[in-house]
Amino acid sequence: MRHALPRFIRTLPASRPQRMLLAGLALAAAGVAPAIAAAPSAAPLAPVHAFFDGMARYDQAAMRAQVLPEGTATLMRHGKPVQLTLGAFVDHVKPGKERIEERIGTPKVLVDDDLAVVWAPYTFLLEGKPHHCGTDVFNLVRVDGQWRIAAIADNSRDCGK
Repeated sequence: MRHALPRFIRTLPASRPQRMLLAGLALAAAGVAPAIAAAPSAAPLAPVHAFFDGMARYDQAAMRAQVLPEGTATLMRHGKPVQLTLGAFVDHVKPGKERIEERIGTPKVLVDDDLAVVWAPYTFLLEGKPHHCGTDVFNLVRVDGQWRIAAIADNSRDCGK
């Protein structure tokens, strides 16, 4: 049977959680784990907020400016993924009569060099009332000094209309 931990960690006289902690510390000390900072700045959040601001105005150009058009959107709906490019997602946001807004809660932001992830709870409002809610996950890349959305994933559930 193969073990996930190196033998020298498995043989230490400690509980499994303590061995896992020691393994993580050993890997970090060896420089194997990447340097990841939690929320070092709000910079990766700027395109997320700009994307949602554009969406609320049905402004496709403003939304498109925040994404890599060939990036992906994976929307989990009723346990099934709906996938499309970010360009196609933006194309679906056409001016409507209804007022829409997507608000995110307190995000978790991880950044490593030119790569970032934003994880946040959200509520989608229709005419100012909650329509659905869930979690948004954004993968971002820094291109020519600018953060751009490379992928979006979300789930959706009734949040008490």
